[in-house]
Order: sequence, then structure tokens, then C-alpha cells
Amino acid sequence: MNFSKTVVFSVFTLSLALLISCGDEKKGESRSTGYPRSETLYLAGSQWGDPNTFNPLIEPWLVAWPANDRFNLMYEPLTAYNSLTGVTEPILGTLISYDTEKVVVDIQPEAKWSDGVSVTSTDVKFIYELGKRFPQATVAYVGEFVSEIKVDTVDNVERVSFMVNKEGRNNPLAILDQLQAIRIVPAHIFEKHLAENNNNFDEVKKIKCDKDPVVSGPYTLAHYNNERIVLQRRDDYWGNKVLHEGKLPVPRFIIHPIYKNNDHFAINLQKGALDASMNFIPRIQEKRKDGVSTWYDAPPYFVPGSMHFLYLNNTKAPLNDRNFRRAMAAAIDYAAINRLALSNYMGEIKPGLIMPDGLEKKYYNAEEVAKHSVPLGDREYAKNLLEKSGYKSVFDNNGNLRHSIGPNGDTLPTLLIRAPAGWSDWEAIVNLVVRQLRAVGIDVREGFVDGSQYWPSLPSGNFDMIMRKPPVAVTASLPWNRFNAVMSSRNWRPVGDGNFMNENEGRYNNPNAPGYNKRVDDLLDLIPLITDEEELKAAYAELNNIFLEDQPVIPVCHLPEEYYQFSTKVWTGWPTEKNPFAPPQLPWVGSGINTLWRLQPAK
Repeated sequence: MNFSKTVVFSVFTLSLALLISCGDEKKGESRSTGYPRSETLYLAGSQWGDPNTFNPLIEPWLVAWPANDRFNLMYEPLTAYNSLTGVTEPILGTLISYDTEKVVVDIQPEAKWSDGVSVTSTDVKFIYELGKRFPQATVAYVGEFVSEIKVDTVDNVERVSFMVNKEGRNNPLAILDQLQAIRIVPAHIFEKHLAENNNNFDEVKKIKCDKDPVVSGPYTLAHYNNERIVLQRRDDYWGNKVLHEGKLPVPRFIIHPIYKNNDHFAINLQKGALDASMNFIPRIQEKRKDGVSTWYDAPPYFVPGSMHFLYLNNTKAPLNDRNFRRAMAAAIDYAAINRLALSNYMGEIKPGLIMPDGLEKKYYNAEEVAKHSVPLGDREYAKNLLEKSGYKSVFDNNGNLRHSIGPNGDTLPTLLIRAPAGWSDWEAIVNLVVRQLRAVGIDVREGFVDGSQYWPSLPSGNFDMIMRKPPVAVTASLPWNRFNAVMSSRNWRPVGDGNFMNENEGRYNNPNAPGYNKRVDDLLDLIPLITDEEELKAAYAELNNIFLEDQPVIPVCHLPEEYYQFSTKVWTGWPTEKNPFAPPQLPWVGSGINTLWRLQPAK
């Protein structure tokens, strides 16, 4: 599983009529007929369906790689976050400072678009303020965080100040995240498109941007079809001089082949036909003899960076009973999930929403966690808690669960765990969880569905339980953004009314209900403004304790932000634990892109 799969369901439905350039029109299209293997890097994991558009202004799940999501190869953000060091590194801009009032960035004075026009604050303001002009723009949420963008000139360098919206979210941490999440686009190109389409934003979204796109990144689109997307190196990329000591990225071409399932990734990685992948491949240790490597040489092989959850519908009985939810958390055998479903890719899981290792470790309070959490993997504890809370289970003569009875004597409905059919790792996790919960008398079953049913159920809340990785990348705001994604009531909506901010899809802590705990939202608002480290640790401990007591979701595994596995048959010099010059990311995301300047052809 990885975040790239979130684009799958919609890419197939996109049908756009216009084929218009996002740059200056040229007759014909230059396409190479061959790509020398020694000059070509094959990366995969972010494009599953046919590529239809490369327009960076439309919804990320509709756009083809690498114009979608957080990829830096064509359209670049202002900064990159290094998930190993916690440092915000420069790209189009350099982070100068941030506080509770503003986030300040200097624009790289030598940054240029591929048509030779300088990248300026005009481009930054265009994309950041697009939502003011067009509420349907994907960046419309920025207005909740940024009240104003001020531009000054300091030593001939444009200085951009993102003013914290005190009347809105009042959250400088989120603005830091936006620096790496929002790709800057050429204002002079898109203002022209808007003018040509009478400021009709929906018409501009139909432009495919697939011929000579004007980009700032080190690569540009060369060719694409339903089998692959090909990028070609820009030897005049401004960042070679400014960021990379005058060196060129080593691969001349980058190709993203389009595979249909995870087996293709594993097979091609072993053959050396694929150089790196971000997809789940089981038993990666068995592929090492074929030149496949990971960050660590031994388990867990990958650096933990995300939590995968079993989201619970907190509005539906018996899931609206926190004792029932806590019993579920205690009943699950997490070690078995790691061993049987995840090929030992997960270290020992600890309770709560704070990672006990890495950059978040300083906020993890083991003593407090022990006071407030249930013992994980303790079936007897789970059974006793269910019994004390008035729940009974009815088994047949063979020991198979027939049904469960609630505290009021009513037969409880069978609860379904929804997950996308075909996601082998998630299917294996759900199968194990079902078996473990039924063993303690909780009536649950698998509910595998296709994407057309899975994805709409997330914002609508039309599920009992659902496997989910919240849309949280490894960013400067962790672990705040994980708590916010799971517990915030700011955008709470009743079931059936879509929650479009990807927050609290389990409908925990209804602000209109008698039991609403205002302290949760107060802490979520307070944490981004705390500057004292000890005060911040105390606030995180309190928020984590509330989570442990209420158990609104169940973390089932700690996994990498993306699976980072690579082949050394054609290219060497990849970052690893022993050579950590870049984070364990494919060389298209965040600071991982620096790998492109360090790779070497295998001898």
C-alpha cells in the first residue's frame, strides 16, 4: 500500500476534449525513438491508469505523474522537507523564518522557467491566491491559513511573507507544510490561458499541458502513452548551478512504466527492468540476491513514517461506545499482522498517535501512554472489557461466533471492514483482523469493494469500519497533522454529508452532541502556536492521552511513508542507512530528488 494508489479510481474516469499546449505551440512533437538503458532511470508506483492530462491546476487524483501530488520533477514547490533531518531545504525558495505571525521565504533570484522567464513572487501569488478568484481551485483551502501575501525586496532578492490568518486556522505549521505541497506554476502562461477563455477556470482545467509545458524543474515531458510516461532532462535547469554545484542530474531520461498490479513491480525490479519502486512487495529479503535493496539491510527494511488505521464509525452502535472500541484495540494481534501480512516491515507497534522513533520520539511519553492505553494484543483483557461493558457473544458447538448481543439485549449487526479489493497487503491485514476480533466475540466480516465504492465512502462516512491511511505526508507539522486528520471537529459533518477536508472521517467528537470534548479542538488549535518545547511536549501528551482513552481509530501498523526499494543492476549510489545523503524516498519527492545528482551507472 502507498499513497500513490489514491489516484487510481479517478484517472480512468477522466475524459477531456481539448488538446492544447501549456507553453508556446510548436509544430509536431519531438520524441526520441530509443532510450539508452545506461542513461535511463525507470521509476514506478505513482501511475496506474492511462495518462490523460498533465495540467497542474486540476485535482491531483486526475492528473498524470509527475504533474500530480508532491512530485518535484516538472513543477517545483518553494521548499523540500527532509524527513531524516527535519530540515526544510531550498528549492524555488529558501525558508528564512517562521513564527506565530508569518512564514518568510526568499525567492531564488536565478530560478527560471523553461521558456527563460524568471520565477518571481508573481508566480507564487498566482497559485497561492487562485482560490480567491476561483473557489473550485484545489488550493482554495490556502485562504484559511494565509490572510495575506506580502512581498518586499531585500538585497535585490524578493522576500515573500505568508501572513498567518488569525481569524481563520491561525496555524503557521500548516503554512510550512504548504511550502512543500504546493507546486508553483508559471503565472504568465496560465494568465494567458485564462484570458483566452474569458476567465472560465473550468475551461482552463481542460487544457492538457502535454506539449512543451513551461516548467521550472529538472525534467520535462517528452512522450507518453498507455504503457509509459517519458521525461527528458533539461540541461539548462537553473537548479544545477544554484543547488547542485553545476552538476547535471545523471539520468538523461526518466521513464514511469504503467503496470497493472504489484506482481509486475516485483518481477521487473528483480530483472533490473525497473530501477526503483514505491509499491508493497512481499518478502523483500528474498529479492536481495537479485540486486534489490532497501534502506536497512535487516528488518524492518524500511523507515517508519506513517500509520495505517482501522477507521471506526463513531456514530454507529456499538462503535459509538468507547469501551467497545478499546476492546477491539486490545484484541488485535499486531505482531501477527507484521509477520503474516507485512513481511516484518513493521517494528513493534506502540499505542497512540505519536511515532515512538525518529523525529517524533521527543514527544512520545512512554509513562503517560502506559497509564492510558489498553494492553495491545491481549485477548483476555478485551474479553473482560466487553463483558464488563455488557456485551455477550454467542458461539455454536464448534466454537464459531454466531452473533453478538449488546448491553440492551439486542442482537448487534455484523460489522464490515471496508477495504479496496486487490490491495494485497490491506486484504491480508483485514483478513487477520477479522479472525482476531471474531475470536473474542466481536462480529465482524471482510467488506472488500472496488474503488468506485471505497473512495466515496470515506468523505461520506458510509461505512462501519474502513482501512485507511490518512492523507498525511511526512512534513514539518508532524505529529500535529496526524492528530488533526483523526480528531479535528472543525469540519465535522453528519454521515452522508461529505467531509472534503479529509479530517475526522470517523465522525469522532461531534461538536453538537452532549458529550463533545472541547479540549480536543482547543489542543489542536493551541499546539501550532506553542514555542516552548516543554510546553509542547505536555500538550502532545495530553492530546495523546485523550486519544488513548477514547480510541476513535485503531492504528494497525507503522509503515513507511512510501516503500523505498531499488535495484543496483543498472544504477548504483542510492541513499541508504549507511549513506544517508537523502531520505528513503524515490527521487521525485521532497529531498529524495537529490538522489538524481548522485546516481552512477553500474559497472
